[in-house]
Amino acid sequence: TGTLTQNQMTVTQLYAGGELLALSGTGYEPEGAVLGHSGNAIKIKSSSPAGQCFIAGMVCNDSQLINKENKWSIQGDPTEGALYVSGRKAGFDEHELAESLRRIDSIPFESERQYMATLHEQAESAGPVVYVKGALEKVLDKCSDQLGARGNPEPFNRQAAIDQADGMAGRGLRVLAFARGTLPSGHTNFSGMGVPDNLVFLGLQAMIDPPRPEAEAAVNACARAGIQVKMITGDHAKTADAIARKLNLRQTYGAGEDLIPVITGNQLSDISDEALTQTIERTLVFARVAPEQKLRLVEALQERRQVVAMTGDGVNDAPALKQADIGIAMGVTGTEVAKEAADMLLTDDNFATIEAAVEEGRGVFDNLIKFITWTLPTNMGEGLVILAAVFAGVALPILPLQILWINMTTAVLLGLMLAFEPKEEGLMDRPPRKPEAPILTRTLLVRIMLVSMVLLAGAFLLYELALRQGSAIAVARTIAVNVFVMIELCYLFQCRSLSRSAFKINFFSNPWVLGGSAVMIFLQLAFTYFPFMNRIFHSAPISPFHWLGIAGACCIAVTVVAADKKRSGRQMGSLPVTLI
Repeated sequence: TGTLTQNQMTVTQLYAGGELLALSGTGYEPEGAVLGHSGNAIKIKSSSPAGQCFIAGMVCNDSQLINKENKWSIQGDPTEGALYVSGRKAGFDEHELAESLRRIDSIPFESERQYMATLHEQAESAGPVVYVKGALEKVLDKCSDQLGARGNPEPFNRQAAIDQADGMAGRGLRVLAFARGTLPSGHTNFSGMGVPDNLVFLGLQAMIDPPRPEAEAAVNACARAGIQVKMITGDHAKTADAIARKLNLRQTYGAGEDLIPVITGNQLSDISDEALTQTIERTLVFARVAPEQKLRLVEALQERRQVVAMTGDGVNDAPALKQADIGIAMGVTGTEVAKEAADMLLTDDNFATIEAAVEEGRGVFDNLIKFITWTLPTNMGEGLVILAAVFAGVALPILPLQILWINMTTAVLLGLMLAFEPKEEGLMDRPPRKPEAPILTRTLLVRIMLVSMVLLAGAFLLYELALRQGSAIAVARTIAVNVFVMIELCYLFQCRSLSRSAFKINFFSNPWVLGGSAVMIFLQLAFTYFPFMNRIFHSAPISPFHWLGIAGACCIAVTVVAADKKRSGRQMGSLPVTLI
């Protein structure tokens, strides 16, 4: 609730005394009416089953309905807030009810219990009255009678209530059941007694919590990215199934799979760990699940070698959040315990933000690989040039100070700019990558070796050629340094995508790369032609003929990388994640 849905509850239907009523209006503004069968507004008496159902929703409630600057909002649980609004539409006021039905004790809602109960003194009666609201099956189990149309208890038609609840849940509505009762004489609190088992059933209130529009698009993106999405909820199984159908969670699973739409918490308790491991990947929704069962679901998925991202907000969710590979706590509704146990905090409680975080993570991972793929050939090429000179018994083509210049300037002005590379198109269309797969694939290692050999060949051959043509050794070394820098600059544009041609990428999409390249070219010209730079780095001016040789080496490097991309095809992926 509130992650895949909007968390904007509105009661739209009420069933009480064998009659189904509708409510008009949306949101938290208490504007609307209770509508009868004819569609006209009707007046609700407080003694009627419908009136008692509305009153139960307002007094068995811990939230507040607030009007600030003509804008209505809820302080507390949105579900309880919707009950205040529905009661207001029926003509009741929560403040007046709080005076006439003074609360003297309460049993708060807990996931294990699945109901809330309050005890009230009645102004006109000596005995206290109990109001209960909660999950259908939990409340019905405590009911022996129902409030009839005339306001008197009568035999309880349990099946009629179940049928109405199933119909409401099948339309994606969240259903709460309401009941009332009394404590035995002498009891003025729940201590040592709890809620009695002879309650009078008052009715049902059904509210809509529409799926977030962006959630459906996020589920679509997860399906393309190879991410399974599973829903865990405390709602009725049919309500959860209806929401799952609206969001089309099925599309995140393989076509033709024999899927299990819903497993309830009771069914889950009866499934062995071994059987659960076999069925969990084929299950879309887990409904009426207790928080402690989340840990079991996480462990079952991990037994299947899945990477699991788990969302949660309650204290009891902490073990599952801790066990999951990525624990995601709700930042708005989450408890401090859940936040401390999680790896990630969802500040807006929106599922679409999780999908956006996956996409952002893939983009960061992509850019990290691009930087590694770009920087390794430089270091390897420099080492190979030094080794080649040592084995050949000739003077070093590049001095240590010049190597420092190359590494210092290119890493900052060229390599660092890849961190600002925008996410590639189709990033979320890639298949998952195995968690145990190395950071650098065999394809990228081959590419790194190819570029290293081009750097070695280009720098060493042009260095030797310059010396044989009678150039000074400072000129030959300057040529070798420029070979390294210019090939790195050209290779940088090829590394903006590890699979697509550099000519298919928007040239201006990363202005940082263009700015860094421009500054690098200026510094390299200064390195080559400025006298004070010549003195510091033992460089020397070179002729246009030498630049032609450097340009030829760059063309060879670009051609080699382009051919390797065409041969290897797209090889990059991202982490597989099962989101719950």
